Amino acid sequence: MEAKNNKKTIWAWCMFDWANQSYNMVITTTIFPIYYVYYTTNQKTHYDKVFFFGHEFKNTVLQSYVLGSAYLLIVLLLPILTSIADYRGNKKRYLQFFTWMGALSCAGLFWFKPVGENVVPPLELPLIFYALACIGYCGGFVFYNSYLPQIATLEKQDDVSAKGFMYGYVGSLVLQLLCLLVIQKPTWFGLINNDLPSRISFLMVFVWWMGFSIIPFRLLPKGEPNMGKHNYNVLTGGFKELANVLKQVRKMPLLKRFLSSFFFYSVGVQTIMLVAAQFASKELHIGEDTLIPIILIIQVVGVAGAYGTAKLSDKYGNVKTLVGLVSIWTVLCLLVYFVSNTPQFFAAAVVVGAVMGGVQSISRSTYSKYLPPNIPDTASFFSFYDVTEKSSIVVGLFVFGLVEALSGKMRNSALVLDGFFAVGLILMIALLFAERKSKMKLATVVAG
Repeated sequence: MEAKNNKKTIWAWCMFDWANQSYNMVITTTIFPIYYVYYTTNQKTHYDKVFFFGHEFKNTVLQSYVLGSAYLLIVLLLPILTSIADYRGNKKRYLQFFTWMGALSCAGLFWFKPVGENVVPPLELPLIFYALACIGYCGGFVFYNSYLPQIATLEKQDDVSAKGFMYGYVGSLVLQLLCLLVIQKPTWFGLINNDLPSRISFLMVFVWWMGFSIIPFRLLPKGEPNMGKHNYNVLTGGFKELANVLKQVRKMPLLKRFLSSFFFYSVGVQTIMLVAAQFASKELHIGEDTLIPIILIIQVVGVAGAYGTAKLSDKYGNVKTLVGLVSIWTVLCLLVYFVSNTPQFFAAAVVVGAVMGGVQSISRSTYSKYLPPNIPDTASFFSFYDVTEKSSIVVGLFVFGLVEALSGKMRNSALVLDGFFAVGLILMIALLFAERKSKMKLATVVAG
């Protein structure tokens, strides 16, 4: 087994974040959502109803439902895939498979193009590609996450986790700047059609994602097979593994409290990041030329936020830091309901950037620290973590879409999300007190 804290291995692991965050930035956060809203909305009448396999939806509601369905499929698939990878010790192979699926699907979005003025193009094929890109991204990430305890010792995991997120932010920022250059200066590249620069950016994601993924594919360890511990069918074994993990979690009060809080605040965090561009484009009518630079600024602030969060966790501890971050998210989500113009959105976006990467990074490393020591393979425990996170996204997207469908306003959906943040905050505060009580009890036992 390869020694932990190897600089080259950690660098290769971080480069996977550098590669795959291009999808997160271009496809889920900026260019595709803006492109989708624009070409599925009648620019004269602002009519936003579309058809998907013969059924009528509001355009953004449909997008939330499709993305939510993709995450639901991931939740159902991951236990099976993790079990197979754990059994054969070939999680790198699954990392490669899902990366190819996601990247090729982004390339497929190039053929999502307008068919005429104020005519909505067929949405079935592009939204299938959109869903498959999400499945590829998420599927790869669970195997990527499971490498963390394998490549870094416990005391280094906060820093390595934050480093991965920072690489992701910087990588996505570089690609987004390149895409922005193509979109804002199309004549430099001989582009005439208004839709072509955005579509080319989808191809650029494919090239970036696959090109830089070659580094982790070559340098990360394969993983250790655990055939001996499986005495059941590997197709059902993943669900049994998750059930086994759940039994263990129930016996660990602190980890159980953390996962409960994590689920609720993740409903809010993940959903807001996925629908922010839709909200700005549809509710505030912020154009692509303004919105993309704003989100670029979020990425820059996000790099500093992830780094600063790691330092805060070193000084104050993970849980206390999470209490502060979730408190900010709770207030911020409430204020989003009242956002009505570009400067207000920009101010909210800067705060989002500051806490976005930090809460993700510290959540991942906090979970890793709560895991029992000397686990032979971490894939099952990180599968449980990812299932928890992806389930929260499913709930968030379907709730967000349903509230918009019923009320007709996306800002009402944001208000409902704030309730999830509030519950997550209460549970995190309870964890803080429980952790203090546990440390006091341990100190008493040692002293006695």
